Formats: sequence, structure tokens, C-alpha cells
Amino acid sequence: MSLEIVILAAGQGTRMRSALPKVLHPIAGNSMLGHVIHSARQLDPQRIHVVIGHGADVVRERLAADDLNFVLQDKQLGTGHATAQAVPFISADTVLILYGDVPLIEVETLQRLLAHVGPEQIGLLTVELDDPTGYGRIVRDAAGKVAAIVEHKDASEAQRAITEGNTGILAVPAKRLADWMSRLSNNNAQGEYYLTDVIEMAVSDGLVVATEQPHDPMEVQGANDRKQLSELERHYQLRAGRRLMAQGVTLRDPARFDVRGDVTVGRDVLIDINVILEGKVVIEDDVEIGPNCVIKDSTLRKGAVVKANSHIEGAVLGEYSDAGPFARLRPGTVLEARAHVGNFVELKNAHMGEGAKAGHLTYLGDAEIGARTNIGAGTITCNYDGANKWKTVLGEDVFIGSNNSLVAPVDISSGATTAAGSTITQNVDSSQLAVGRARQRNIEGWKRPEKIKKN
Repeated sequence: MSLEIVILAAGQGTRMRSALPKVLHPIAGNSMLGHVIHSARQLDPQRIHVVIGHGADVVRERLAADDLNFVLQDKQLGTGHATAQAVPFISADTVLILYGDVPLIEVETLQRLLAHVGPEQIGLLTVELDDPTGYGRIVRDAAGKVAAIVEHKDASEAQRAITEGNTGILAVPAKRLADWMSRLSNNNAQGEYYLTDVIEMAVSDGLVVATEQPHDPMEVQGANDRKQLSELERHYQLRAGRRLMAQGVTLRDPARFDVRGDVTVGRDVLIDINVILEGKVVIEDDVEIGPNCVIKDSTLRKGAVVKANSHIEGAVLGEYSDAGPFARLRPGTVLEARAHVGNFVELKNAHMGEGAKAGHLTYLGDAEIGARTNIGAGTITCNYDGANKWKTVLGEDVFIGSNNSLVAPVDISSGATTAAGSTITQNVDSSQLAVGRARQRNIEGWKRPEKIKKN
């Protein structure tokens, strides 16, 4: 059967105390609504309809995509009213209704729910809770069949004692949904049109309400304030950590580890505390990442080592290369196999050949560095003239002395050497020693200035 998905995302979220629409608040680097859309796409629907209201223009701008149909709810009159706004756009057999502030829902849970839907049966996701305060209660008849959902504010004391709560996530035949939406009433304590009234209508029309439950209650937890947002964040991270550990990663402390993107890992990977992985990160076998590192949109080849307090972005670390501690590799950086970048070294758009070394206190920008070349401490490439960037090219087996300024564009051929303290402005041929520093003078009898005493 064909499927379309409606995501309700029109709420203001006043308890967030924010100018940002609630559904755009982030979990693991992506908006809550972004997470829901990502899960929805994995179900391969014909179309995804996103019902927006508060901050509609911002939501549409942030998340616009060809497969999303944004539907405006001018007035927030309840979940039933919000769903009704999307009904005229639906042509599929089945409709799945999700929520933009429930970001942890698992695709597998939704697949199990959808399996219950047929012409005479709907699927309802419920959850067992120790404290169901605030949730609509699932009211069942003597045979245990779902009869209705009663919202917390409308529930009697006996109904409030029920621990099975409504998640709001619902899968129904599309033709039935249109009819039910036309029959909704706002005769309740809130004066709103409840989507939950659909359940009682379905029962009255002779349909079976089949229920499914998530394996983890946090899948259906929403976020109405910053505290709940932080709880979802930490649960997401612990879940991501468990998945990585199942693939062969050792996490020194899963409670101090964050994933904010798409991570691919090999086996026997070791990740220390306070590591953040952002964007698209590929980590191959036997990689080690020290504490307090940020790695974004980068690839770490087999056996690579990133030492403590390093920041890696848009870089590729070759097999058994290493960086840090306190290294910064900026976009366009490539370390070939066994290259070494030490403490307080910054690279940008730099390619270091196999076995090349930059041990400490160095900046290399827009540079091509040959195999086995050694860069002395305090060396910088002067790659920017105030208007344009220029390239520095070092051949293989070059030795750059400490405290060198390499003024680009400059080409230092394989086997050449530069003396410590040099400013290199001209090309250096193979096997030459380049000395580019002022002649030293030692002045006899020199006396240091004395501080003038003030009256």
C-alpha cells in the first residue's frame, strides 16, 4: 500500500523561552524536526506533509526540500485541526502521523506500527509509563480492546490511574481519515480539536484499533522545555554510543561522548572522553582518538592516531599517521601514511607526503610537502599577500630549519635545506643550503638603557 506521512510541527513551544520555533531546537546537531523527517524518509513515503504554524517561514527556509509539502495552520486549534490541514493533499492509501518534537522515534518501531494498518484496522502507538501525567489514557473495554483515548485534563480519577499512555503516533487508512476529520468537535476542556477523538470514531465505525509499543519509552518522549531537550540529547548520545560499541568501538565513557552527524566505524577503534564527532566522519580499523578532540567531516584511515585536544575538520589522515596533541587540521588537509603533525601545529589546505613531519609550533597553509620532509619548529608559510593566496611547494627529503618564514610562492626542491631563522623568498634547488637571515653583529662595551628616575 502507498504511504504518505503527516508531521505536526506548528506548536510555539512557549516553555522553551526562545525566538526559535520549538521544532528547530537541536538534538545532536540536527533540529528535532530534522530527525523526524530523516526517520520518515526511511519509510519511503510518496510524500511528507509538514504542518507548520509558529515561525512557519523560518521552518520552511531551514528544511525546504523537494519531497516536503509544507502546510500552514494559521491558528493552533489542536492536533486534529492541524491534521485536517494536510488531508486535502493526501492521495495515498495509508497515512502515518508523526510529531516534529518527538525526535528519537525509531524507524523499526514505525515499521511495526504500519504493519497493523488495513482497510478495517488502524495502528496506534502506545507506551507504558510509571507516571503518565499529561498523557492521554488508553481506555480499553472488558475484552481488552481499545475503546477510546481520554486526554489527561478530561479524564476521571479512575481513568488517570491507567498507565498506558497515548503517544499520538497513529497510522490509518487515508479515506477514513478524511471522514473522521470532518466529524471532529472541540467540545472538551481545552476547546481544541483532538486527533485522539479519531480512536473513538474508528471503534464506532467498526474498525479494529491495533496497538504497538516502542521498545524504549524515550523514543516517544517530546521536548517542551530546555530540561527535556537536554534529556533527549543525552539519551540520543547514549544510544549512538551503544551502536558504535556494538560495531567494535571502545568508548572510555559513553556518557562523555557526542555524535552530531553520520559516523562510519571499523573495528578496534578507541575513543577517549569528551570526543565530538560532527558531520560525515569515517573511522577505519585500529584508530585511536584521545580526549577532548573535535573531528568534523573527516576520514581517519587505518591505525591513525589523534592525540588529546586536537581539532580536525575537512581532513584526511592516512594510515598510521598521527596528529596532536593540540593540533588543528583545517579543511583541505591531507596526511599521507605515517605523516606526523605534533603539538600546536595548524594546517590548512596542506598535503603532507608519506612520513613527512611537522613536530611543533608551525603553520602550513596552501602547501605541498613531499615525503620524509622535516619541518622545524616555528615555521610558517606566508601564503597570503593581503589579496591572494599563494602556494608553497617542498619536495621530498627537504629539511626546513627552525623559525623559518617561507614566503609563497616558493619552491624548495627535493633534498634542499634551509637554515634556522631564515626568511625564504626565492626558490631553492636540490642539495642547496638556503640562508636568509641578517648578519649578526656583536657590539663590544654595550650598556643597557637605565630607567630614568622621576622627581
